[in-house]
Amino acid sequence: MTDEHSLSEHTRNILGLQLPTDPRWVNLAEISLEAILTDHAYCEQKAATTCITLIQRYSRRKELVAALAPIVTEEWGHFRLVLHELHKRGFQLGQQRKDLYVNKLLAFQQQGGDEEGRFLDQLLTMALIEARSCERFKRLSEGLEDAYLRQFYRRFMESEAGHYALFIELAELYIDKEKVRNRWQEWLAYEAEIMQALELRGDRIH
Repeated sequence: MTDEHSLSEHTRNILGLQLPTDPRWVNLAEISLEAILTDHAYCEQKAATTCITLIQRYSRRKELVAALAPIVTEEWGHFRLVLHELHKRGFQLGQQRKDLYVNKLLAFQQQGGDEEGRFLDQLLTMALIEARSCERFKRLSEGLEDAYLRQFYRRFMESEAGHYALFIELAELYIDKEKVRNRWQEWLAYEAEIMQALELRGDRIH
């Protein structure tokens, strides 16, 4: 659904995010590799299961099902890659933590009203999570001292940029583009407030 030009443009512009990650985050992550890889593994796992949930919930939307089915496989493959990296380094997959960032995003979703609004917010939540993940992976790909991990996260960054674009495009496929774009701007402003308020920690992707 997207091309190389749009991908590179999204990446250059940090995907529309209003608040870039504090550069100190990479240094904190580097001294907490076991924790950051554990958290990353669970992020990939949750992305796969969320796509499965969307497919189940909106099974009559054939374009969505066709688009998300391969994403499930890809995200689960990412989980396995991160798990392998953990074990290769002699680390253990730790316990899944409470994801404050995602929980705050979920609180912004439309809860009642029309189905279209709820559907839109579910897609935009996923787009935003993928966009922030992409931005964080970009930081890791540029700032880590470990050359292998820099390349490792470069590949993840490119993948997440494509996923971000896919969720936006799915929203615009089913819903008026102006409505999608207006709501996306509201999401971006809200996400910046979340990032401003959250404690800077190197043991988590978000």
